[in-house]
Amino acid sequence: MSKNLQSLWSKNISIKGGELYCSGISASTLAAEFKTPTFFLDEDDFRTRALNWNTELSKAFGPQAGRVYYAAKAFICVEVARWIADLGIGIDVCTGGELAVALKGGIKPENIEVHGNNKSVEEIEQAVAAGVGAIVMDSLFEIERVAAAATSSGKVQKVLLRLTPGIEAHTHESIATAHEDVKFGFSIASGAAWQAIVETKKHASLELRGLHSHIGSQIFETEPFAIAAERLIELLAKYNEEFDQQLPELDLGGGYGIAYLDDESEIQAADVLSTLAKVVKQSCVKYSLEVPKISIEPGRTIVGPSMFTLYTVGTTKVVTLENGSTRNYVSVDGGMSDNLRTALYDAEYTAIIANRESSSKKIATRVVGKHCETGDIIIKDIDMSADITPGDLLATPATGAYGRSMATNYNHISRPPVVAIKDGKARIILRRESIEDLLRLDI
Repeated sequence: MSKNLQSLWSKNISIKGGELYCSGISASTLAAEFKTPTFFLDEDDFRTRALNWNTELSKAFGPQAGRVYYAAKAFICVEVARWIADLGIGIDVCTGGELAVALKGGIKPENIEVHGNNKSVEEIEQAVAAGVGAIVMDSLFEIERVAAAATSSGKVQKVLLRLTPGIEAHTHESIATAHEDVKFGFSIASGAAWQAIVETKKHASLELRGLHSHIGSQIFETEPFAIAAERLIELLAKYNEEFDQQLPELDLGGGYGIAYLDDESEIQAADVLSTLAKVVKQSCVKYSLEVPKISIEPGRTIVGPSMFTLYTVGTTKVVTLENGSTRNYVSVDGGMSDNLRTALYDAEYTAIIANRESSSKKIATRVVGKHCETGDIIIKDIDMSADITPGDLLATPATGAYGRSMATNYNHISRPPVVAIKDGKARIILRRESIEDLLRLDI
């Protein structure tokens, strides 16, 4: 079992006799009832994590704490939206589909923030009509489109401007979003951010509430978030000087890192928020500003460790490499269709035998899927027991973020279900797709 049990797995995971249990239910029982591959979501852990971020935001900023917006892109379904509504936090959505799920789950429109670099006119109109709390605008074209939609609806729409603070966050290039050469936001350094402010102020149907920044994903240091906050507040000061009023809100985004491997530890809410609070308050004093309402957007750090994926081993194959060494290829019944991050970002995961104990020696292993791609790899390099055999169950922790949400039907495979577990009971909240589902769109 992983040495890093607390960081890698949800709070209700335990190991007894070599077998994995979630809230007292064994992996063998779960596999027998729900089949594999399946995502299992620890509801209690999800709620605990969401509330922790909300509590720490309030501790750090007191009356100036804004809202925790759960990042729907990490994973969302109607039942999870119900949990978010019940917890009273907000949600950040970036498509019409995510907005529809949030509303179906009962989240109040005023607690919804709408994101995205290329929202369609229809999506903007849907958001305005629903009465969402804020639309985060990402281009000059979008400023005009949101203004037109609000005017057409006879509303004044609250908006934020997404800015690019010019920070090279230490993460994979594909998920770094705050340096200059990216598709997101208005650059502060180039003057595009100020131009966006001026253009927004021209529209009576738009109420500019504040500024937004998201510097990337899977970031473990607190310093990049602090630098971004400083640069946004500097622009707030310029706005205050120019218009003799202060923008009341700052959304400092998310991107907080979690553990995927034994030697990693997730960033802690208390650490990052206390750092942000210190920098924000100091910067506001420097520019003689009131501390604005501060909001954040955690997603991965809430749902990531709350979920694990359970697979069944189909075949194993020992391959002799060019240097004479060997590697055991362990093929499971899922793959890149339920975990695309390894192929996209060279993401690294770990796994355990979940149905039994093994005293066999550890050998070089690669865990792969069943798709017709050499790159269909779940875990590229891991030492696992040599006696892994067809029928064994493998569990991969921390798959809640971007596992099911990025799942595909490649090779016409059905996307796996999501099963919520709480208080010793398991229930399907997102069912497995059927062959009928796959054929339904064909004409």
